[in-house]
Amino acid sequence: MTKAIKLLTALPQTQRERLMELAREVSFAEDSRIFEAGGTAERFWVIRSGAVSLDQQVTPERRVTVAGLGAGDLLGWSWLFPPYRWDFGAEAFSAVRAYEFDASAVLALCVEDPLLGLSLVRVVAEILAYRLELTRGKLMDHYALHRNAT
Repeated sequence: MTKAIKLLTALPQTQRERLMELAREVSFAEDSRIFEAGGTAERFWVIRSGAVSLDQQVTPERRVTVAGLGAGDLLGWSWLFPPYRWDFGAEAFSAVRAYEFDASAVLALCVEDPLLGLSLVRVVAEILAYRLELTRGKLMDHYALHRNAT
């Protein structure tokens, strides 16, 4: 399995610097909801410290954690793809510090600087491919355990 891709370190320095001009430092308290599945995806974050749980609502009373994110990880990619709605929910598992980016400002920068836009899309695609590979592995392990338990 390939290793996790970190958005900011994967971008070339000049493109990273341009993107960081749009960053705003934010923090989330432990157990705070960052976004809900189905909500409008207008921003994204790069986690500086702390941990975030991505979750899926499986019943009105129950959420299942589908991934954990930490320092350097991209939180949120739905801002890049129509219909710009969150696919999962996110909650601060611990106190979190992050860089926050306004999606419309980043998309405008990508139009202004197509090389940055292409680099950003490629890096996000690599991150998504990595997370898909992790999820596939977890599902295979889950089904193998349940198949062997019967």
